Amino acid sequence: MNIHVANLSLNVIDADLRKLFGAYGEVNSAVIVRDKLNGRSLGTGMIDMVNDIQAAQAMLCLNHTLLDGMPIYLSEIKYSIRDHKN
Repeated sequence: MNIHVANLSLNVIDADLRKLFGAYGEVNSAVIVRDKLNGRSLGTGMIDMVNDIQAAQAMLCLNHTLLDGMPIYLSEIKYSIRDHKN
């Protein structure tokens, strides 16, 4: 399951997300979305977890919790551009 994380502090790094979500199950990837020009965080991230049940549990437990002083907001990413190839 892919999860979008919004309202991240600019101090949060990829490893912070991996550690936070890793407590609920195996994390394939955890990345902070960054500006292409200057490399700064855009305040959002993407998590890919192996097990959908563990990912759903993580979403239930972590949505609206504080991470580095900011409440984070989680939503499932239902599809990707790769799902709509012609």
